[in-house]
Amino acid sequence: MSDLTKLTIAKARDALRRGETTSVELTGACLAAIDGADALGAFVHKTPEIAMDRARAADARIKAGDAPPMCGIPVGIKDLFCTQGVASQAASRILEGFRPAYESTVSGQLRDAGAVMLGKLNMDEFAMGSSNETSVYGHAINPWRATGSSRSLTPGGSSGGSAAALAADLCLGATGTDTGGSIRQPAAFTGTVGLKPTYGRCSRWGIVAFASSLDQAGPMTKTVRDAAIMGAAMMGHDPKDSTSADLPVPDFEAMLTGDIRGRVIGIPREYRMDGMPDAIETLWAEGRAMLADAGAIIRDISLPHTKYALPAYYVIAPAEASSNLARYDGVRYGYRAKLAPGDGVTEMYEKTRAEGFGPEVRRRIMIGTYVLSAGYYDAYYNRARKVRTLIKRDFEHAFASGVDAILTPATPSAAFELGKTHSDPVEMYLNDVFTVTVNLAGLPGLAVPTGLDGAGLPLGLQLIGKPWEEGELLNIGYALEQAAGFVAKPAKWW
Repeated sequence: MSDLTKLTIAKARDALRRGETTSVELTGACLAAIDGADALGAFVHKTPEIAMDRARAADARIKAGDAPPMCGIPVGIKDLFCTQGVASQAASRILEGFRPAYESTVSGQLRDAGAVMLGKLNMDEFAMGSSNETSVYGHAINPWRATGSSRSLTPGGSSGGSAAALAADLCLGATGTDTGGSIRQPAAFTGTVGLKPTYGRCSRWGIVAFASSLDQAGPMTKTVRDAAIMGAAMMGHDPKDSTSADLPVPDFEAMLTGDIRGRVIGIPREYRMDGMPDAIETLWAEGRAMLADAGAIIRDISLPHTKYALPAYYVIAPAEASSNLARYDGVRYGYRAKLAPGDGVTEMYEKTRAEGFGPEVRRRIMIGTYVLSAGYYDAYYNRARKVRTLIKRDFEHAFASGVDAILTPATPSAAFELGKTHSDPVEMYLNDVFTVTVNLAGLPGLAVPTGLDGAGLPLGLQLIGKPWEEGELLNIGYALEQAAGFVAKPAKWW
């Protein structure tokens, strides 16, 4: 078969079962593509030996008739997932040289399902960023470019390497994590699909923590069907994670009928932001029309506390980060600063953390420590938690009124230029304006590529679903995907 790397997971699975190709051939094609795409900065730790070993094992399983859907499928793993014996740095200098002796539950489930790990993918440091510009490895670069331009664009963040690798056909699927939009925003920027499951659907065990009450792993794929296949392999109860839900994982792929007649789609009026680009507003209107044409009922709804979501998120997330990142001190593993004669343990902590963490991580640690401090805990952190409860209640009221899913833009713009100076960090944080509510409420969210802007760059829409109803959400997303007919790919320049 030609163009093996361009296959979707579903098509590759079927080709492998029919004997039209092998996992060894498929994996070899991906490894060759990765070696020719260093300009994208997507893969930061390549694992060709592991990949070929797993591909051979997958071919044996397929031949024996013992093959789950992901068996033999080459995937990339975000650097936030601990992978046994393979560098796992969370894109931070402070974890330099760290090679875990264990495997994260999610990457372990994919391995056990026969998926082939091609390597580790670039990301924002400790998943803190919306542009993949805070990584110790350097930028990941979007394979898409504006028409007539050679300027490098962001693939989004924090799962920027995952999105870039997928869009460039370096892998057939990739893992991402989403704390405030880090799966859905990069998916929208690269014309790919990103699923953020309900909080508790995917185990967090073995994933380097950013904000423990918000973090959730999910699949990043080329199609909604692929998200259903890979998502099912990643989900499931894990006794090692106290927040993991002990619920069965349905066959999401079997639920993709595309029939959404009678489904009620809510359109929240609060998501109509001042200054929203015309292309985003037009795309949203077209998305509503597509779902209506497919038989859905479109209903205006109100989520009145949406305007407080971004400030609440940027209190809660840094607060949890300041606690989670306290463990990185240079004592047991990772980077340790060089000490001057006479320096003691306090100086070692101070110098290691100052040198090991990048500017954005240091900023968020300081914000988080401040809002948790004795004089400000009630004024900031407790108030943000109360706002979070109100945001969650808004969604509960909407779903209780008969709404099946909510349609919103995924991002406030198309991908922007790398290196664009943001004198105020809040400008960058505004990229999360449409996505953070989903994390605060613990809901599933899906980004689906739906069109191109005037510069030929991809744009996506977001669907928000009911808790634990990923199958219903994916089916509505499948109907939107079918109606939109998005097939555009970036022109190769790398």
